[in-house]
Amino acid sequence: MTHGEMHMQATGTFTVKLEPQQPASVDSGLGRMSLDKQFSGDLDAHSLGEMLAYRSAVDGSAGYVAMERVVGALHGRRGGFVLQHSGTMDRGAAVLVVNVVPDSGTDGLAGLSGTLAIHIDAQGGHSYTFEYALP
Repeated sequence: MTHGEMHMQATGTFTVKLEPQQPASVDSGLGRMSLDKQFSGDLDAHSLGEMLAYRSAVDGSAGYVAMERVVGALHGRRGGFVLQHSGTMDRGAAVLVVNVVPDSGTDGLAGLSGTLAIHIDAQGGHSYTFEYALP
């Protein structure tokens, strides 16, 4: 992050619909899903995306990658951007990184950078904390 950027934090909740899709190759052993998310709170937006996942034969070990295009308003600034997900579970120990794709921001969100953390509560509710910077 460079000098002159505004560093912010956005929080809120989201709902997600996952729909199984045909993988490019059935023999790959990969699962493919479409993502349809509605964000509420500081990020008031809708996203569409795709996820590829693999679940190993060992319980609790898996991995996924996803890309999602988000369009809406972030603290009132309207525009769009793309989030890139990389998640792994190593026998139940989860690591997830969700970053803004560089230079994917448009309109009021041009130049956006940041990292989004996803939280899932005991009831299965989804929330986010989005640490971001804008020029």
